[in-house]
Amino acid sequence: MEINFGDKLYNAISNGRGLLFTQGEMANLTYISYERFIQLIEADENDIIPISHPVGFRADNTPINSTTEYSKEELIGRYNYLGLTKLPIDGILQLVTITETILNYILKEILIEFPGKIPNKRKIDVELALSANSLEEIKISIIETILNEIAYKSPKDYADEFQKYTGLNLLEFPPYHRYIELKATRDIHIHNGGTANEIYIVKAGMMARVKNGFYLPIDVQYFLQSYESCLQLTEILEKELDKIWPSNDYRENKKLRLHKSIE
Repeated sequence: MEINFGDKLYNAISNGRGLLFTQGEMANLTYISYERFIQLIEADENDIIPISHPVGFRADNTPINSTTEYSKEELIGRYNYLGLTKLPIDGILQLVTITETILNYILKEILIEFPGKIPNKRKIDVELALSANSLEEIKISIIETILNEIAYKSPKDYADEFQKYTGLNLLEFPPYHRYIELKATRDIHIHNGGTANEIYIVKAGMMARVKNGFYLPIDVQYFLQSYESCLQLTEILEKELDKIWPSNDYRENKKLRLHKSIE
């Protein structure tokens, strides 16, 4: 049986939220492991602790092992960095990637389902038109070009484009503004070593957490707050898109959740 369009969007968002849940679970398990290792290090009777690990592989696929000797203080410092800094930084990178994928999937499926939304004056490359095997291939190529262009727009312009194609104004919802700041933070840590610049200030707007030139902190609390904002955004997408393209799956699952909450 062919799935209706509302269900297709809902299931994609639901699957994306599942990936967010997994990211939260993995971060939680990693943090617990970090705490446990700190306890083990502190309980070790030796002041110098050797750590052996592979640093590469030989041509015959046997590991090349290396051993580093750490003082307790040094090793605890390394684990503190891993658990309190690197874990939340890596975590927000995943949160943004997953949320971006959800938003872009929605746009792509809408353009595929409703090609009439593609601007009539849209130009195509002559080489593409001549080399394509079908009109469908040309359509997908045009859609990919549109999505690529939208991806590089400012957060506000992205929201405007999203509304143009979906009818949903993301700027009306606080979780989206927190997501904008999260994405701006991600960009700063990738491209500017974590130091906020004017680009961050403009993108984050009222949600900016530091001034220009200051280090943009990411800790476990910020990761958890961002994690919650991304989850809330998926819930908003499900609810609001269901108003435009009704989803039987969404409504059935909503009834099940309500029933479980009453029990």
